[in-house]
Amino acid sequence: MKKQLLFLFLLMMPFMAHAQQADPHFFGYFSLNTLIKAIPDYAVAQKNLADLRAQYDAEMKRSEDEFNKKYEEFLEGQRDFAPSILQKRQADLQDMMGKNIEFKKQSQRLLQQAEKDAMEPIKNKVLAIVQQLGKERSYAFILNVDNDAVPYVNLNYGVNLNDTVLGMLQNKQP
Repeated sequence: MKKQLLFLFLLMMPFMAHAQQADPHFFGYFSLNTLIKAIPDYAVAQKNLADLRAQYDAEMKRSEDEFNKKYEEFLEGQRDFAPSILQKRQADLQDMMGKNIEFKKQSQRLLQQAEKDAMEPIKNKVLAIVQQLGKERSYAFILNVDNDAVPYVNLNYGVNLNDTVLGMLQNKQP
């Protein structure tokens, strides 16, 4: 019996040694927001978005100034206008205000789309590296811990991949 236990123990030793050498981490975790902001492309995208936002703001300001000027002219001359001219000017002002409101809504939609379009390639770079790491290191899963999506994680069973992903991204920069 002792010989069988000793034989079994000796047989199991290589497996136990391999298990001790293997990475004890079951999963990885990272912060997508942190990594995206650390990539140089992010600063370029933010500058481009700020420039676009400034263009839209300038156009809205120009439209508002034009509307205010026409409104002041209307207020100054409304006593002297014939009824049909008064109605025409009121309709013009309402039309102008409607167009300004519609332009503001459209510019907000366009800015949101531009931001999404600018951030998508950056996000995809990070996610590609995360997928690569997941396959290379045989993680069961990798979590994005942003926005309290994961309220509790036992960090003893996982590994923070932020620095690794950032290093890999920086190595791929031209």
